[in-house]
Amino acid sequence: MSRNAAVARTGSEQALAVYQELRARPGTTFDQVADRLELSADERQRCRDELASLGLTTPSPDSNAVVDPDVALLRLLRRERDRLQERLAATSRAHTALEALAGPFLRAGATPRGEIEVEIVDDPHRVRRSLADLTDSVRTAAHFMHTGSVRREELPGELAQDRLWADRGVRIRAMYSRRAASVPEMVQHLEKRAALGVEVRFASVVPMNMVLADENFALLPTDPHDLSSAVILARGPGLVRSYLALYEYCWTAAAPYGEEEAPAEKGGDGLSEQQRAALLMLASGIKDEQIAKNLGVSLRTVSRLLSEVMQELGAASRFEAGVKASRLGLLDGEAP
Repeated sequence: MSRNAAVARTGSEQALAVYQELRARPGTTFDQVADRLELSADERQRCRDELASLGLTTPSPDSNAVVDPDVALLRLLRRERDRLQERLAATSRAHTALEALAGPFLRAGATPRGEIEVEIVDDPHRVRRSLADLTDSVRTAAHFMHTGSVRREELPGELAQDRLWADRGVRIRAMYSRRAASVPEMVQHLEKRAALGVEVRFASVVPMNMVLADENFALLPTDPHDLSSAVILARGPGLVRSYLALYEYCWTAAAPYGEEEAPAEKGGDGLSEQQRAALLMLASGIKDEQIAKNLGVSLRTVSRLLSEVMQELGAASRFEAGVKASRLGLLDGEAP
């Protein structure tokens, strides 16, 4: 193969070419394939890393063992599902501990009120007033976690708050679900926030809405799954530092603004309930026949549903659809 033909391939195309050569010639080493394709040192390493990250190759002392795409997909999906379950379990444990602290222990005076104060507030006006007071009182840092997009009427006020804090040297961090990047109005808003110096990151899983400030103030829901539930107002570093540790864990796992998944990739927002169910079962390794039985439809209908899923995600194969669905957080649930 000529060097010009090899140069024409970039990124994933080169990795795909290497993978196809490895499968077509069992026993051939990675370096032999790379020599055949005339890849540079940087291109070799990039292809090696990409194939390994997708689980399509398993490094061995003298070669790269090639993994079947279906097997790699199932391993990837299981790993992502396990990571999600670990995060949700950690969040559940944190909420259990919080309920204990906010219950009889604090009411009994086990901790001095001067160090920790916890209130359960179900009045929206009181919550908004507390957030307004926060704007004037923050000194060093404010941290936000959003499970969804911010309401349109709140966007101007948020930018005004950012300008005020930026002038005072306050560090501002905001974490959003990746779905926020698919809302045009939010994309423009986040560009303005980033221009003001706000540190923005995206995560596949955002466990709850949260506001933290100065290691002394925390606002979070009593029920992360119910946006209308009462909220917890906590004050005092003894408790707020625990929430900040949870925030730091999620922040580390999130992608910095500008380094998230390419926005051109379709987000799957147009999938119907039936299509999502079929996608989840496919990702769990369930065959088409069983999917049809579970959904109460024909095999032809299952083929049509999965074709529509591939079209919605902009995927050329079921394998690619599964990888994109995992990256977009569409598999954050269990199959029926």
